[in-house]
Amino acid sequence: MDILRIRGGLKLRGAIDVSGSKNAALPILCAGLLTNDTVTLRRVPKLRDIDNLLRILAELGVVSDRRADGSLFVKTESESNSVASYELVSTMRGSFTVLGPMLAKRRSARVSLPGGCVIGVRPVDLHLKGLRALGAEIRLEDGYVVAGAPRGLRGARVFLGAAAGSTVLGTANILMAATLAKGTTVIESAACEPEVEDLCRCLVSMGARIEGIGSPTLVIHGVDELHGATHEVIPDRIEAGTYILAGLLAGSEVEVRNCRPEHMGALFDRLADAGANFKLNDKSVACFGMHPLRATDVTTYPHPGFPTDLQAQWMTAMSIADGVSMITERIFQDRYLHAAELMRMGAQIRRDGPCCIVRGVSQLSGAPVMASDLRASAALVVAGLVAKGETIVRRVYHIDRGYEEIEKKLSAIGADIRRETEHAVTGVEAAVES
Repeated sequence: MDILRIRGGLKLRGAIDVSGSKNAALPILCAGLLTNDTVTLRRVPKLRDIDNLLRILAELGVVSDRRADGSLFVKTESESNSVASYELVSTMRGSFTVLGPMLAKRRSARVSLPGGCVIGVRPVDLHLKGLRALGAEIRLEDGYVVAGAPRGLRGARVFLGAAAGSTVLGTANILMAATLAKGTTVIESAACEPEVEDLCRCLVSMGARIEGIGSPTLVIHGVDELHGATHEVIPDRIEAGTYILAGLLAGSEVEVRNCRPEHMGALFDRLADAGANFKLNDKSVACFGMHPLRATDVTTYPHPGFPTDLQAQWMTAMSIADGVSMITERIFQDRYLHAAELMRMGAQIRRDGPCCIVRGVSQLSGAPVMASDLRASAALVVAGLVAKGETIVRRVYHIDRGYEEIEKKLSAIGADIRRETEHAVTGVEAAVES
């Protein structure tokens, strides 16, 4: 198992490039199940989650080929197997979006209930509700969703709202299934995240007929078949937001390039309120480091609200802000496991139900810490960059799920961060995890 060893306190300076969006690429790769033609994708990041999904797709008869220029080709060559096994689906939630495409194209599917980060209950009931509305027969059997539509799916009106807002993956699943359904499907309270919009645009390039892209009401007119296409995945707004916060907290002048600032409006609103010094350009953000920021409250909401995937990184920023802030998590009830690790580094954080009250301190101190999930790991890396002394981040396999070569990107702009194998960790450090 690898660790990241970080010596904090160095000023970052230079440009850092954002990779393609993991959360956009995963369902778009699943869309390859909707056609027997080749789908060519550009800007697909090299990540553990992407590799795991490609293994699942290989089991389902999809051949993939990644070229040196970064292009990824996927093509369905066999439809004899429609079972997505527990061993791989349990590693990440995004792989559950093989269900809708298989049900639409093959008219049957057996998919394991999903796994992923331990950040709270995330049921798939809305996925199943939507697919049932399209005419699927569904039952749960031994930890698997077993679905069938012998006569094909049919268009219907589907409402996907829930207490915590719209479901992103549920919208993707129903959307893809509806492209090959007979008649018209209307998805109400559809997720409006940029990743859903990107999936829509890819599907349109494959021959789907979709209206209302980017809005909470999607109208899908089913077609008989889809064809191959070429599509470039959007930049990863969460990776971009992570590096923007790192640049503001630990940098002197950092440019985050190849991103889409229009996808991060809520972050920039909160940063402006916190007094951050940054400049938005067409496809980049210039960050001028300053300390401290002003303590500023944040509440996570579905897009275009403040993203839950930046909540942990924002908590790192507020840990060294001037004053007291309140962070309220409205999406995933248990997404505060990183708070205890930040407190090991000297942060003053108190949880009160869905809220965390953060009193800013003047300095964090390096310490051995453990990543509990993907975004928590990024928050701890940012904390390590600004902390005094050395920070060791354990369980970095989490960060490999969503950040492409994070240590190389940060090293290139002046960070002292390196990856080591577990046997290089001292006995004292190893005792922290046990």
